[in-house]
Amino acid sequence: MRNIYDTRQKIKIIFLVVSVILVAGYLYISNQLVDDLSEEEQKRMEIWAEATRIAANPSSEVDFDLVLQIIRSNSSIPVIIADDDENILYSINLQIPEKGSDEYLARKYSEYKESGKVIKIPIDENTVQYLYYDDSVMLKRLAVYPYLQLSIMILFLLIAYLALMSSKRAEQNKVWVGLSKETAHQLGTPISSLMAWMDLLSMKNVDSNLLADMQKDVNRLSIIAERFSKIGSRPEMSRTDICRVIKNATDYMRRRISGKVKMSVQLPAEAIEAMLCPPLIEWVIENLCKNAIDAMNGVGALTVALMQKEDKLYIDIKDTGKGIARKHFKTVFRPGYTTKSRGWGLGLTLVKRIIEEYHGGKVYVKESEIGSGTTFRIELKSA
Repeated sequence: MRNIYDTRQKIKIIFLVVSVILVAGYLYISNQLVDDLSEEEQKRMEIWAEATRIAANPSSEVDFDLVLQIIRSNSSIPVIIADDDENILYSINLQIPEKGSDEYLARKYSEYKESGKVIKIPIDENTVQYLYYDDSVMLKRLAVYPYLQLSIMILFLLIAYLALMSSKRAEQNKVWVGLSKETAHQLGTPISSLMAWMDLLSMKNVDSNLLADMQKDVNRLSIIAERFSKIGSRPEMSRTDICRVIKNATDYMRRRISGKVKMSVQLPAEAIEAMLCPPLIEWVIENLCKNAIDAMNGVGALTVALMQKEDKLYIDIKDTGKGIARKHFKTVFRPGYTTKSRGWGLGLTLVKRIIEEYHGGKVYVKESEIGSGTTFRIELKSA
């Protein structure tokens, strides 16, 4: 499963790189088209300027009708003609307002002059005019449309992605609920049967020590069934001393670990209350402790510490195991991710669901170093 998530991450990177290349190529081609059209408009303005010069000095050798046709053919490119003293002689293809026309022309003249799109028109030896022009409306639209199209496409893809993720998350939630309820149901029948057998054996004068051990195991199975039942539905929260919950979970773990694991539990002296579901929080702590012990191969130090800062509660589970690579800090909580040969990869997924969805808290890898150990942190709100 670990390789699956690594491969998925590589596919995402490849997809992102390919997408960036395609977008860059699309924008490059669009900009090239705009540049080509801009050059064409410049050539048109040069011809138009020459026609203007000829019109100012008519000659019998020139077809004057053709010159006028060239001048009249410009119906899209804004033009301002000014003399050598920067007096505006006339303009075409400008939407000049009725009020403030002089200010409008002066502002446009300054803009065109700053853009550098100017053509010198020598009328005669003593007279020079200057043609200032701007891009046509069509060229401006062509320059903007590619970015507008990409923005709409990205927005559409983002909405589609969020909708798919929401649908996927809803389906996953249904699977979790159904699986948990079915597991609790399947465990319920044999547990009830075992309880009946316990009562029957107690009447047969069976060794009480054996019955006590069997009763502990049956009670444990009942607790597991109760946890699955609560995961499968919205659990009931109650104001509970979290120190007692952590102590119950760690006491259970102490009885089931070898002496090669040194377990330390650091709890405040006073009670700290929080709104939580005790069976599920106990399950979370037990699960993280089991993972820590597996990471240490049954040898090392395990520390469970509770701290409070203002209205926040922090539970740290620290081990001296093999550690987790930084790139897998978030991946470890995904369904199916496991480094165990026979693991299902669901434990940490359930931990995240219990803490974040049911208790409104956070659970994450606080720190980890390969070969030195890992610290998981749980954040909850105090009552």
